[in-house]
Amino acid sequence: MPLNPSPSLRSPLICFDLDGTLVDSGPGIRASVRRAAASVGIAEPDDEQLRALIGPPFPQAFRDVLGVDTATADAMMATYREVYGGGLMREVTVYDGIPDLLADLVARGDRLAVTTSKPRPFAHEVITDVGLEKYFAGGVFGAEFDGTVEGKAAVVGLALAAHDGPVVALVGDRHHDVDGARAHGLPCVGVTWGFGGREELTDAGAAAVVDVPTDVPAALDALR
Repeated sequence: MPLNPSPSLRSPLICFDLDGTLVDSGPGIRASVRRAAASVGIAEPDDEQLRALIGPPFPQAFRDVLGVDTATADAMMATYREVYGGGLMREVTVYDGIPDLLADLVARGDRLAVTTSKPRPFAHEVITDVGLEKYFAGGVFGAEFDGTVEGKAAVVGLALAAHDGPVVALVGDRHHDVDGARAHGLPCVGVTWGFGGREELTDAGAAAVVDVPTDVPAALDALR
């Protein structure tokens, strides 16, 4: 199905999380976190801690998940950004079925935006590198390095402020996505192929939880 070349600002908006929803960014994030932990001399995070660290905003996640103090979290953040931005951010794979899903939604007249807790410059580079940028006429929104924008609710707020039409939902894989959508009175369609899982999403109050990208359109249609 061909793309709609210019979805209107009045088109229905659908927000998408990035890590764990559009792309599997686990390898690059995990490697960067390990380097950051080593740089401050703390034990290497275990598999469960690494899973928990994918989704929430850094450096708060370092404090919450690893139990480090603010100064240590900030030092880890500096190392993380250096190594992740230095190349590890490109260790991502687009999930099977995602390009077809995005093309289908855009062809139907929806306007799509990326809303991620990842820093905006990193998110834009990832989306461009993997060839998904063309689907996101609604923009790519993320955290700012200076801390002026941080957390899913703040990022979603930017996307909504840039859009004049109705908003359908946010699509994401972690409870942070559900919480960030709820902060603006929006439903969240949870996806299980990422880092959260069905139980986490259901417990957080996701409006629907789907297991494959082909099920996303029907879940969104039920919310229109």
